[in-house]
Amino acid sequence: MKIAVAMSGGVDSSTVAALLLEQGHEIVGLSMQLWDHSRALDVNGEPLQSRCCSLDDIYDARAVASQLGFPFYVVNLEKQFETEVVQPFVAEYLSGRTPIPCVACNSRLKFAKLVEMAEGIGVEKVATGHYARVEFDSERGRYLLRKGVDPNKDQSYFLFDLKQNQLAKVIFPLGGMIKSEVRELARKYDLTVSEKQESQDISFIPDGDYVRFVENYVRDEEHHTPEFHQQVANWQPVPGDIVTAEGKELGRHSGIHKFTIGQRKGIGVSYPLPLYVVSLDTSNNKLVVGTNDQLMSRSLIANNVNWISISRLTEPIRAKAKIRYRNAEADAIICPLDDGNVRVVFDEPQRAITPGQATVFYDGDLVVGGGWITEAEKNHN
Repeated sequence: MKIAVAMSGGVDSSTVAALLLEQGHEIVGLSMQLWDHSRALDVNGEPLQSRCCSLDDIYDARAVASQLGFPFYVVNLEKQFETEVVQPFVAEYLSGRTPIPCVACNSRLKFAKLVEMAEGIGVEKVATGHYARVEFDSERGRYLLRKGVDPNKDQSYFLFDLKQNQLAKVIFPLGGMIKSEVRELARKYDLTVSEKQESQDISFIPDGDYVRFVENYVRDEEHHTPEFHQQVANWQPVPGDIVTAEGKELGRHSGIHKFTIGQRKGIGVSYPLPLYVVSLDTSNNKLVVGTNDQLMSRSLIANNVNWISISRLTEPIRAKAKIRYRNAEADAIICPLDDGNVRVVFDEPQRAITPGQATVFYDGDLVVGGGWITEAEKNHN
């Protein structure tokens, strides 16, 4: 079988390539150039060192392809990455939500382009180093997505938005392995990246300072598309009130975009009890703060839901739901709404449900589907 391997330059995708070669497949290596890292500057204007999707990573991927003896190509997707991932990230942040660019990058860009390119060059499958599993269920007539067997590495949460045509083309050879096994395989194959450390940062914000990146990007009009420029042309940080959930004024903030739900540090007001950001009232430019108890919600609304194990939701179902990657799954009922959105009602209140984040639904190790949180409901029963 002819397989295109998406190569990030790390140990996982490199091991995938070596493993598939050993199994007798014909391999083509593809790396994506997504971001000009010279644009990532620190507070002093000096370039930041990125540990994800950098030119060094592409160099490492090319070195592995040369070592193993298969063709390797770099695909420049910087413009698409800017319009499909970076600009929506900035727009979401400015609107008071906390987006996850990795999910958008996977479904809208990486896998979409990989499948498109694979079809163009006669490749049967696309392989990546993700820790997840795909299988075809003949009874349902659908491709299913399952968790990776390594609970510490499972990445199914970030893949919930993959469509059936994308799942039909992808394979995840590491989904049945744990990380230590992958490292051992990399050493067995004597890969040059066998001891390379993993990257956890967002490629275009290597220092994790989202606020500074967003503010700088709005000012960097050279890279704006006309549509995005129209969105942010008149944006400026606007000071506003900091209020309790009951409406009591406690102080002033310097820009609501600087805060996220659940944040405790940096609020800048004194109070007898620890205060957290409870919500961002963007329509009135108010930062709403409260106690830890006031962060709890029993339900949420999610939109743009992608169903994987079913074609659509016609009646309420029980499932386990995650409201962010590192959160534990929680028992819930997923209810369809007339507008195509869903209401997720938890058995137990959840802390800091955050608009812009993803909620993913599981039945055991099976991904049922997932969507984007638009609202945490405080009083729904």
